[in-house]
Amino acid sequence: MSDFVALWVYLSATPLFGLTATLLVYVLAHGFYTQLQQAAWANPVLWSVLTLASLLWLTGVDYPTYFSGAQFIHFLLGPAVVALAWPLWERRAALRQHGRALLVAAVLGGTAASGSALLLGWLLGLPHDVVLSLAPKSVTAPVAMGIADKIGGIPALAAVFAVVTGMVGALSGKALFGLLKVPTHAQGWMARGFALGTAAHGIGAARALQVNADAGAFAGLALGLQVVLASLLIPLLFKLF
Repeated sequence: MSDFVALWVYLSATPLFGLTATLLVYVLAHGFYTQLQQAAWANPVLWSVLTLASLLWLTGVDYPTYFSGAQFIHFLLGPAVVALAWPLWERRAALRQHGRALLVAAVLGGTAASGSALLLGWLLGLPHDVVLSLAPKSVTAPVAMGIADKIGGIPALAAVFAVVTGMVGALSGKALFGLLKVPTHAQGWMARGFALGTAAHGIGAARALQVNADAGAFAGLALGLQVVLASLLIPLLFKLF
């Protein structure tokens, strides 16, 4: 027992703790997710976040110590996003065929996501900087933080809103598409994936990839388009109006 305590003290004080805990928790969560036939509520990202947050709180390990080890995984997010281009390349014929429609859908979807969040925040009487932090909620967290900083929001809060939005989209997408009777043929999967990537960024795209290859490819496209469009248009519109 004393050896175990000594090992725990050593791991919790070194960068190895963050990397080991993240990999172990995610592998277990993904195994649980697979056993349940990829049920939406068992999303491994959701349960990994909850488990790691609880673990840090219970053990008293501060976030900088944890992240000093987990930052290697954080670094891999960049190559992972770039890798999403390969499934799109394999579907370049469909991309050329529907390119204009997808661009229009991206603009309208991003406008709806940002505008509805701002309207809801305003109707609820939230503080001005909190409302502004809601604007980039459907853009992946690092970009949402940068946009929030540019328009007078709170970057850390924007990251929280982005993560929550992604989780909600990943958990509810399948049920909503079923309720709306979105088909599951080739174009239906394209529509499902693109909608999920537009509304729920990287977390939604990850969920789409787990369900269907076509959905995952177009969710990745939607994620990229929202990053570009939101980064350009949201600060510009706030500056003008």
